[in-house]
Amino acid sequence: MCSGRESSTRPPLVLVHGLFDTPRVFDTLKRHLAGRCERLLLPALPLRFGIAPIQTSAQRLAGHIEAAFGGNEPIDILGFSMGGVIARTWIQQLGGHVRTRRFISLGSPQQGTLTAQPWPRQPLAGIADLKLGSPLLRQLNADLSPLQGIECRSYGTAVDLMVVPGWHGVLPIGPRRMLPVWSHQQLLRHPAALDALVQELLRP
Repeated sequence: MCSGRESSTRPPLVLVHGLFDTPRVFDTLKRHLAGRCERLLLPALPLRFGIAPIQTSAQRLAGHIEAAFGGNEPIDILGFSMGGVIARTWIQQLGGHVRTRRFISLGSPQQGTLTAQPWPRQPLAGIADLKLGSPLLRQLNADLSPLQGIECRSYGTAVDLMVVPGWHGVLPIGPRRMLPVWSHQQLLRHPAALDALVQELLRP
């Protein structure tokens, strides 16, 4: 994706943070990449503690990507936690599939999570979008054709306490890998997870 002298000819990499995060959640991953990804975009999305609907956040993501890379340049994208559903919504519903080469979902409730079930849609529309069987997730899962031409991969942990059950944290398409870590945040902090992610991100 972005290693060595060929990095300038490879797609830029977009990293999308989760609900209670900022782009700094990727600081450790960036250090492990050791400058081998030269063109990185880490947009700061105002998720407002889950008030902003996922589709609104996806529209904001689209604006950041177009501002940074224009309307046509291919990209690779990794979404962590809620950021993975935001990225997927951009890909499937806002035309992002036409320019996405690789989509990596990391600890993202692509099939919903029980932790979202108690929260009302008003005012927490973004969290409600992550409920099992939410209208948004039903829409995304009803038509997977925008993902067919993209290299999709899912990483998660079976013991994730944010994505419950842990095996819901995967895309309905593409290879899936459960990493040997013990918490949601360790997916971006533990060496066992970081080694796997760096290997994936630097893969041609």
